[in-house]
Amino acid sequence: MVDIGTLSMIILLSMFILLAIGMPLGFASAFLAVVTLVLKFDTDILFRTFGQGPLSVLGQAVYRQMTNYVLISVPLFIFMAALLERSGIARDMYNSLNVWLSRTRGGIAIVTSIMAVIMAAMSGIIGGEVVLLGLIALPQMLRLKYDQNLAIGTICASGSLGTMIPPSIVLIFYGLVTETSIKALFTASFLPGFMLASFFLIYIVVRTQINPSLAPLPPEVPGQPKGREKGLMFLGFLAKFTMYFTGFLLARALFFTALGENKVTEGVDPIVLGMVSDMPWIIGAFAISALVVLFVVGRERTAQGWDMGKGLIAPIIVIGVVLGSIYMGITGITEAAGMGVVAVFVIGLIRREMTFDIVWDSLIRTLRSTGTIIWVTIGAAALAAAYTLAGGPTYVANMIVGSDLPTMGVILVMMVIFLIMGMFMDWIGIVLLIMPVFLPIVVRLPAEEIGWLGSVDARYVPIWFGVVFCMNMQVSFLSPPFGPAAFYLKSVAPAHISLTDIFRGFLPFIALQLLALTVLLAWPPIVTIFL
Repeated sequence: MVDIGTLSMIILLSMFILLAIGMPLGFASAFLAVVTLVLKFDTDILFRTFGQGPLSVLGQAVYRQMTNYVLISVPLFIFMAALLERSGIARDMYNSLNVWLSRTRGGIAIVTSIMAVIMAAMSGIIGGEVVLLGLIALPQMLRLKYDQNLAIGTICASGSLGTMIPPSIVLIFYGLVTETSIKALFTASFLPGFMLASFFLIYIVVRTQINPSLAPLPPEVPGQPKGREKGLMFLGFLAKFTMYFTGFLLARALFFTALGENKVTEGVDPIVLGMVSDMPWIIGAFAISALVVLFVVGRERTAQGWDMGKGLIAPIIVIGVVLGSIYMGITGITEAAGMGVVAVFVIGLIRREMTFDIVWDSLIRTLRSTGTIIWVTIGAAALAAAYTLAGGPTYVANMIVGSDLPTMGVILVMMVIFLIMGMFMDWIGIVLLIMPVFLPIVVRLPAEEIGWLGSVDARYVPIWFGVVFCMNMQVSFLSPPFGPAAFYLKSVAPAHISLTDIFRGFLPFIALQLLALTVLLAWPPIVTIFL
């Protein structure tokens, strides 16, 4: 029987060796799970009656993960992202954003970041975003003589925002493993995700203003509106969209009123924007929007603005369906993912872009991606169960707690471990293997000592740690030598752009990600402010 300290070193070194020789993470984890049981217990566990002994714990752990209802949302979100990538919805969104910002210094890079935020809020899939942005935005920026490092960093850093911005697949897996409310995780990650996106936008604007040669302005298009005229058209677009949206909300509130479902009942949450008391505000917003269209912008300018910005309508509808159904309490995470797929499919049919080939190709890609995730989940769940059975979490907890480090010292050590593991291992393996060990330690730490500029309520410590973990995984997507974003972009980048060039373009954005991570560690209330 091997002691737990020696066993921990064997597992760690073996994992790196197996990954280095090219063994898939799922198979490596499953193999080490069996090795762990054999070394810790005895070889006869492999030959005991089925359903008994330590091996049965592995089977139960895998079964528990595979039968979790929320897990169904993962292939649905992947399928939705694949449909978005193959249809013209993303292309039209990019064109609409580019119309409004084409004469802004660094405008295409800004458009790329904004588009990445919108796509992250639609599907939460990272790989597809980087590939799509690489296909759409990279040729544009290179053609206009944008700085190559700025173009590469913008695409890959912005494309990885799906880790933080709901509905994030990383947050879903964290919620599954730690049994934390996924809706609460989504709510908590909203502000940090947009904070990181704003860091990228501010960096692009400041850098291109300081050095205009990094982002030359495109040539003017004759007859294209500019200045105040373009601003009025954009205002008209917003006003017309608000009219449609408030009209929908009013019809919805009237529908609930007719059914008698929006009565104020003690102990029952009111319908968001669907109560009788909400109607005056909805009608007021509709009236103000109509006045803006008629007397401020004018119908002709509004019509032109609508044509220029209509590519944004479909993404807004998809975001509204997915996130709106979650936050309004209409559905759970899994049902919202299914509704998102239906919304994208119906929009594609209306636009006459949803062909059999697109659907079939999207299904095949979903099957491949989901298969990879499932195998990693099975292997990692087995290894986590075996290590837990061997006493690993207790050993690690005692080692860290016994080091006499202060609370933030313990958390910083964990952050460094996450950063190092993120350089070599996929986030799925990290959340499944390491989180069951680290989270119980963090929960036992004094909550009032977490953070330097504020503290976190003890109830929200698992949520805060999950958001911090996801921000850490943001860095892992860009970290050499195995930053997946680099390989995603390389698959669609021109031949003259090497992996070394891509990683060089990441450096300023990795610094911004670490800055955002520092904000979350120093000021925890930014995570819990909406909770």
